[in-house]
Amino acid sequence: MNAHWQARRSEAPLNRPGDRRTPWQRDRARVLHSAAFRRLQSKTQIMNVGENDFYRTRLTHSLEAAQIGSSLINQLQHVCDDTMKALLPDLNLMETLCLAHDIGHPPFGHGGETALNFKMLKSGGFEGNGQTFRIVGKLEAYHPDHGMDLTRRSLLGLLKYPVLMPPLPAPDNFDRPGSLAQWKPAKALFACDADLLDWVLEPLNAQDRELFQQVERLKASPWQRSLHKSLDASLMELADDIAYGVHDLEDAVVTGTLNEAQWHQHLGKVLEQLDPELAKLMQQLSEQLFGSEHHLRKNAIGALVNIFVTTVRLEQVLPDASEPLVRYNACLPDSERHLLNSLKAVVFEHVINQPEIQQLRYRSQTMLGDLFTAFHTEPQRLLPRNTRARWQAAYEQEGQVGADRILCDYIAGMTDDYAERMYRNLFVV
Repeated sequence: MNAHWQARRSEAPLNRPGDRRTPWQRDRARVLHSAAFRRLQSKTQIMNVGENDFYRTRLTHSLEAAQIGSSLINQLQHVCDDTMKALLPDLNLMETLCLAHDIGHPPFGHGGETALNFKMLKSGGFEGNGQTFRIVGKLEAYHPDHGMDLTRRSLLGLLKYPVLMPPLPAPDNFDRPGSLAQWKPAKALFACDADLLDWVLEPLNAQDRELFQQVERLKASPWQRSLHKSLDASLMELADDIAYGVHDLEDAVVTGTLNEAQWHQHLGKVLEQLDPELAKLMQQLSEQLFGSEHHLRKNAIGALVNIFVTTVRLEQVLPDASEPLVRYNACLPDSERHLLNSLKAVVFEHVINQPEIQQLRYRSQTMLGDLFTAFHTEPQRLLPRNTRARWQAAYEQEGQVGADRILCDYIAGMTDDYAERMYRNLFVV
């Protein structure tokens, strides 16, 4: 791989005598030892942390995504020709991307993300992947200016949406948002991080960059859809989708949130659209999934993951691009992609969309909104000293917009538990 993809923004030489690690091994270590990664152990995946001792947190989800990502690379190494093998990410790089992909998520999952986006509409918006990019590129403490100072290829691989936020409409009254569903975040990076995005995309020629950053404009929230991602990001997103669709399904079955009748009602419509052999296999796995033998259910979960891992392939998605890292993506055949989407849909409908979960999400969104309002109103009084100093510096240099971004960084970095305690400290008598 060309040296420009191994470059770090600091250009600082490695000052570790005898260190024989590759750039990707160093990136992986920086993610693993970061504060942002540790905080995932107390951040919601789907069900709130502390509700049950079985289901996944953001941390265990990220570990499982990393394992699946490695499996995808192993599979492609066996089916690709030598030219395509040379293009594939190193296993350490693949694990780096999967381990880091969720570190920008705020407390309380996507509900918290929407609440922070609403509060930040006048100051550039908020989105979890954009915050991930900001953490690894600017906020973590490995370098005074460049965050984890990861390699350019690692940063490219973390870009699910390699575009900047569009202009965002804002409501007249930030205290009465109505339904927060209308304020889902645009899938994009923050305008204040444009310099970092430019550095990552510097090796692309003008035509490749224009192709890579194409968007579809939407009339309603989330306002735009980014159309492309790099090869590495497509592998990371596929591993994330498999972990979400299969392992979160396991959580739903084990905790009884999804029962057998609901599953078969959903699956019956899906089987008609699958290849015959895949439909037959799914019927067999369904029996194991809801059987009384725990080891058979575990076998079914592993078999579901195997369906997607063993059918992955590389396709040209931007054939006119000269840079291979943006020309190719990892894809699934239509039947397997439909099945994976259906697994994600059943988790959403019978777990995420249940009133009990939505009531907790509403409560969590209200807490984060109130926290933001409090810190925005009384920053000099309420913020911790180190955050207050950053807020003051940003306010003097960039005004309220820059200061609000510092507030957002602080709240987004909280774990669920920390946000709950902070809310009680400020509002509960």
